[in-house]
Amino acid sequence: MSNEVHWRDDIASLVFPVAGHGAICAVHRGAFRTLLGSEPTPDACFGYFRQFEAAFRAAAGAKIARKGILPGTSLHLTSRDIARKLLEDAQIANGE
Repeated sequence: MSNEVHWRDDIASLVFPVAGHGAICAVHRGAFRTLLGSEPTPDACFGYFRQFEAAFRAAAGAKIARKGILPGTSLHLTSRDIARKLLEDAQIANGE
């Protein structure tokens, strides 16, 4: 398994390893389309991921816990999974 964030053309997704889980997490281009509000290029997806990497990683951890995803089982995040974490982060930053 690669420890790097990379783009997989075969599934049109950005993938990243989930620390301590032994699997990868994929985020499809469609999720980025919703988050960015436009048709994303792989470079735009990388940029958004890097800007909000903590939220992506927190969303993966939350989904693993919520769904009881076993170690070594790959997963994917939807735009809703990511938006939920972005909203939580914004509320925490604003002291809500």
